[in-house]
This record gives sequence, structure tokens and C-alpha cells, in this order.
Amino acid sequence: MPLPAAVALALTASGCVTVHGEREVIPATSPVGAARALTDFLAAYNEADEANDPSLDADRVTGALGAIDRGTLRARRATAPLGNPQHVPLKLTDVKYAIPETAGWPKFFLADTDSDRDVDDDPARDTRWLLVFTKTGPDARWQVAFLTILSPDEVPELRTRDGDRGKDLAAPVALDADDLAVAPEELAERYTTYLAKGGPGFLPGPHTDRWRTERERGATRPGLSRQYVDQPVEGAGFAPVGLRTADGGALVFFATRHFEKQTVARGRDLKLGADVRALLRGDAKQSVTLEFTSNQAVRVPPRAEPGKGVEVLSRIQGLTGAKGE
Repeated sequence: MPLPAAVALALTASGCVTVHGEREVIPATSPVGAARALTDFLAAYNEADEANDPSLDADRVTGALGAIDRGTLRARRATAPLGNPQHVPLKLTDVKYAIPETAGWPKFFLADTDSDRDVDDDPARDTRWLLVFTKTGPDARWQVAFLTILSPDEVPELRTRDGDRGKDLAAPVALDADDLAVAPEELAERYTTYLAKGGPGFLPGPHTDRWRTERERGATRPGLSRQYVDQPVEGAGFAPVGLRTADGGALVFFATRHFEKQTVARGRDLKLGADVRALLRGDAKQSVTLEFTSNQAVRVPPRAEPGKGVEVLSRIQGLTGAKGE
């Protein structure tokens, strides 16, 4: 299915948040504020996608999605500097907001949406787009840090508060929560270690054991070798966030970075695509190291359920750099 630039790989005041949001436990925003943030994001995203210009939505994206968006638009701009001739405005409807109550900054909320990118509107292939908005302070703008695409039945049921006031309020997860199989702050390290060494902790699936198998099979081919390095990502916008699920576990979003070094035998040429050449630094005479940024959405079971692993529901990654040697 055709995806927007950020996926092809891959805001203002909330109305509720006050200047005391750094110490009081309050909703991250109101439903009205969340809707305004989504509208502002879509306007900026569509403008950037149409112009192939990452500067046009730079203040509406951050973290993993921001890195993927920049890499994709920079690569496309190299081949289509006058804009995206295939641009179709992204539309997000049937929006459900999950707004946690927290103290301090950053704050975040989740928008669970239906996009217009489904293939021929086939109900059997319907998807939900989950966008995590973050805000670093009372005067900052809401920015989208994570994007996840799931089928409707893959979206976990979130724990919400009872009563009218709580119908849009979700329960956040502390980064160091010790009642989960893995604390959210440890997920990126655990995941990258798993990709390198294998072992228990993650359920089988396309983003765990099957991905490891694919990389092992492609590591050595006649005239070409591949080496992989996986790393957690740190810094503003990349911090994991999570919401409690109805079963006592958590839905957590986190980011990682992945490097793939391709080396060809002497006398052979590296076959580099247009996207790689657009982001390339250095002269790729015999090898090139591709850098990808990835964001994952995972379902983490409660610690009280021993033997159950973390389920990677979705992984969206994009090329964000390339270095030749």
C-alpha cells in the first residue's frame, strides 16, 4: 500500500495544561487540544510531503519519526527537487485519543486513527495509524515522535478511567516500572541485544526471530558481505513512552538505530540506489554503511505472567544516512 514519506522506508497550548504542569498530575491535554495538535501536524506534514522539503514540518515531528521523515524527504528531493508529483494529501479520520495524566515534562498522548492509505478501502486490509505526540514544555509545540501501523484487531485495549471525565484518560507507564516483564527504559537495549545474540524475551514474529534469520541468510553472498550493528537511541524525542493495557501489561513505543555495512569483493561495483546516493557521505569505493532509524510498538506482559515474552507489534524504519569507504 502506498505510504507517506515518513513510512516509506516508514500545536500549541492544550487548554488543560497549566504552568504548574511540571509538578501537578494533570491530563497531558484536552480532547480539543489533541485534535488541534493532529490538525496542525497533518497540515505541516502534507505541505512537506508535497514539496519534498523536510524543513516544512520540522517543528511538528521529532525523535524516530522526525529522523525517518527527514531522511526520506531529503532522498526524494535529490531526484525530485521541484516537489512530489505523486503527492496525495494524507487524511486521518475516526480518531480516538488516549490522554494520560502525568506530572512533569515531557508530556504525551496517543491518537489512534484511520488513514486514507488503505488498499482500495478493503475492510480485510484495514489499518489503524497510531501517532504518539510529545511536548517538552508549556511553551513548546506538540510533535509526533512515533508512528505505528496496525490492523484493528492488533491494537491493544488500553486501560482507561471510569466516569465521564475519564473516558479519554489513559494510564501511563513509568519508564522504570517493575511490574512488567521488561521496564520500558530497558526495551531498546534488550531488543538490540536480542537482534545481535538471540535468546529469550521476545515472541517469534517478523520483527524478531524471522528478521534475524533473514539477516543471517543475507550476510554472505557471492562477491558481497553484510555486517550488522544495532543500537538503542538516546536524546530528545527518542525516549520511550507507554500506556497501560486492560490486561495489566503495557503498550510501549521505543526507538532504535541499525547499521548495515555492505562490502564488495575487489573488482566489483557497489549497487547503490538513488536514495542511498542522496544521503551518501564519502566515496563508496568498496563498502557502504547504511544507517536506519526504527521505531517499534510492543506489547509488554505483566511480570506476574512468567514465560510470556514481549510481542513486537510493529516496526517502521527508514534510511537516515549512508557513509562510503
